[in-house]
Amino acid sequence: MRAAINQKLIEMGERERLKELLRAKLIECGWRDQLKALCKEVIKEKGIENVTVEDLVAGVTPKGRALVPDSVKKELLQRIRAFLSQHST
Repeated sequence: MRAAINQKLIEMGERERLKELLRAKLIECGWRDQLKALCKEVIKEKGIENVTVEDLVAGVTPKGRALVPDSVKKELLQRIRAFLSQHST
């Protein structure tokens, strides 16, 4: 079911619109700056020479997901539901 929803979002171009909305909301609420600070923290702890992209992603992903405001998650979910109700077959 998840794959079918994702396919419908892609086909209708809604996925890209939602991604752009998400980017804008995350910048607006300061999430991007918080994530940048987390990355700097991980690099500082491990040292620039000893950190890989994979280390960085593994170190910040769980914290980054937790930092996404509930209001942003709710808005995206509402938009997805509205899209699906308008385009259900």
